[in-house]
Amino acid sequence: MELTMREPRMNGLVPRGHPESEQSQAELAGFLPQPPPGKKAVQFSDFEGKTSLGMSMFNLSNAIMGSGILGLAYAMANTGILLFLALLLCMALLSAYSIHLLLTCAGFVGIRAYEELGRRAFGTYGKVAAAGVICLHNIGAMSSYLYIIKSELPLVIGTFLDSKATDSSWFLDGNVLIILVSIGIILPLALMRHLGYLGYTSGLSLTCMVFFLASVIYKKFSIQCPLTVGNSSLGPAKGLNDTCEVQFFTINSQTAYTIPILAFAFVCHPEVLPIYTELRRPSQRRMQAVANMSIGAMFLMYGLTATFGYLTFFGSVEAEMLHMYSQTDLLILCVRLAVLMAVTLTVPVVLFPIRRAIQQLLFPTKAFSWARHITIALGLLTLVNVLVIFVPNIRDIFGVIGATSAPSLIFILPSIFYIRIIPRDQESLASRPKIQAATFATLGIVIMAMSLGFIFTDWAVTGQSKGAGH
Repeated sequence: MELTMREPRMNGLVPRGHPESEQSQAELAGFLPQPPPGKKAVQFSDFEGKTSLGMSMFNLSNAIMGSGILGLAYAMANTGILLFLALLLCMALLSAYSIHLLLTCAGFVGIRAYEELGRRAFGTYGKVAAAGVICLHNIGAMSSYLYIIKSELPLVIGTFLDSKATDSSWFLDGNVLIILVSIGIILPLALMRHLGYLGYTSGLSLTCMVFFLASVIYKKFSIQCPLTVGNSSLGPAKGLNDTCEVQFFTINSQTAYTIPILAFAFVCHPEVLPIYTELRRPSQRRMQAVANMSIGAMFLMYGLTATFGYLTFFGSVEAEMLHMYSQTDLLILCVRLAVLMAVTLTVPVVLFPIRRAIQQLLFPTKAFSWARHITIALGLLTLVNVLVIFVPNIRDIFGVIGATSAPSLIFILPSIFYIRIIPRDQESLASRPKIQAATFATLGIVIMAMSLGFIFTDWAVTGQSKGAGH
């Protein structure tokens, strides 16, 4: 294996025109050695990648987009338009760079599993750490999605039924509804063997969020100042900014939460390598293109949603923007349905990396088993449902998860993997790429320490966390 690491062709260092250059490019395109003459080349150990570039972009975009999009206008209200957009752009570029580090490491050693990169870099401890961070982050993300279903679906059903139901009706019980949704919709999708097949549901999920964005833009021009919420006869809602003053730069006690919120909003790294594995004609350039297009699309969607949401409600926008609109508004009712559909269809995509991490830790040499595949999915969904149902206040848990897992997955792990995996005789510790990676990891540690510091300070001062989830 050490010889493989030092083979120039595996690192793409053979100069152009060298007699081995063409062969090295062919090997790099698939990561695996070429088969004997007369045999068909395969890209993976058990199947060939069949997911198109566009479908892979849908999957990765859906993995990036999360429930945090509902809180971006709130983040903008606490930073100002220009500062928020600058931070959003920086986070998008840094996320693309961290994916570049991951893909470079994967291409060098021929590994397409986040956990196995950890093992290659730091042995068993690295593998366990990577798998643990992935599981922690994605379980938190799945929980946030099911919390949205728990809180929003009863409102939607109640609006449709109007006065025909009471609050005690079982079909208005959020706990019952998340169990039904988990069994009837999420579980069948989570039992699919390959992530690529979820590209169609990912496309539908993204379509729902585009509809949400269009509605936010439309409502900006239909809600006039002074702002009113719900029944206009009630007058301006309490606490709304009657002057509708736009802030371009602002600093307050909540500004420090913006960077962790944005970091959490761009986390997709556990899904990158599984999507790469199922990409048709996989190569580092093609997968980086998928990542760049997905991040670019989400940057545009995040920026527009935050801007128009903020310009509708200004400094009084709530952390979950949908709560600012009337519950009887027909368009907003449709938006709620679209958001519910989007988060429901995202849960299976987020579940795949957790199951893969568990399999890498507990069954690394075992062949695929439907019994194990189903059991892990059932166990994960049961755990998340229990968390959502029985934990009375999970906001503090989400705050800690967001402050620890997001910087780890975006900044710290890809950087230290790169520094350890790329040999020193190819790139010394004093080389520009490794200095950049070390700086990147340091930035992640600073963001983590800052986020945890402000969260703990909030707990000490106010007794509650104001952190946001993905």
